[in-house]
Amino acid sequence: MTKRERFLNVLANKPVDRVPVAFFHHFLEDWHDFGLGVENDAVFEKNIEGHRTACKIFNPDVAKIMNDSLMLMPVEASFVKTASDLRKIEPLSMNSKFVQRTLELTKRVCEIYAETGAPVYATSFSPTLVLRSALPEGRRPGLGGPETVIKRFIQEDPEALGVACKAVSEGIIELNRLLLKECGVDGIYLSVNNQSGFFPEEVYRTFISPHEKAVLDDANTLSDVNILHICGFIGKGNDLNLFTGFDAAAYNWAVHTEKVSLSEGKKLFGGKAVFGGFEQSGVLYKGTREEVEACAWKILDEAGQVGIMLGADCTVPADIDDNRLEWVRQAAIRYAGR
Repeated sequence: MTKRERFLNVLANKPVDRVPVAFFHHFLEDWHDFGLGVENDAVFEKNIEGHRTACKIFNPDVAKIMNDSLMLMPVEASFVKTASDLRKIEPLSMNSKFVQRTLELTKRVCEIYAETGAPVYATSFSPTLVLRSALPEGRRPGLGGPETVIKRFIQEDPEALGVACKAVSEGIIELNRLLLKECGVDGIYLSVNNQSGFFPEEVYRTFISPHEKAVLDDANTLSDVNILHICGFIGKGNDLNLFTGFDAAAYNWAVHTEKVSLSEGKKLFGGKAVFGGFEQSGVLYKGTREEVEACAWKILDEAGQVGIMLGADCTVPADIDDNRLEWVRQAAIRYAGR
């Protein structure tokens, strides 16, 4: 099967010749460089070339554009001092340099992956993650940082948080439309989370998730292969029940953090396609080839080979040897040929 045929069969819960493999990692190892690509050409180019270098080692079954140098949409929120100020936040203009750079990065990385035949995804982030990163946090001494500030805002005026999320989501939606229409990506890989129950469930369901769903629903009008990533990065878990109402073609979550296996999650998400199984920095990062293969086979023994892709809980370490990702693909091939 071609990569695209295999992938579409996974999404349709049809048999495949072997399960595809979908691993992603960042290309900027220095976190201080994240988001600097709007103005820093060297960081911007390093981000793009990282894809090219990695692709020479591991030819992906499914590719995702890692936008490290442009990481999060720069919404203007420096004026926010009280919860009511959240109501003044506006969607990002599509004429901004951030958007233009994002379109350029996406088109150029799509060209890198074109020869692989792999479906290509653009990375999209939850409005709340964008909002939390945009708040002035440390610029207001004595407020205790962004986590404390957001929790205070929730107490003061949760509805204002919802208004801000809606405004941010409108900018995300417009950018995703451009990525899908103009840049050649197949779908949107939307990252959402409520890690460790940061937002009270009622607040999340009432004021946050409707705007995350709106981002996904709009992308679904242009593509039927959009993926929901429930981010349990570095061991911070989520209540997966909060996300069962999201309409995605496939779902990924932190199996090892949430303690929900692929087969269990597949039932939870209505039988739709799922992927993952490996820890971010466990056996895949440091185990022997035999141990990596044994882990892959154990995952497939549990989950089967229909509607399943092998991947990780979240991004694997940026300095991983990409040959290790090929070990997993070869393990999947051998498993199917038993």
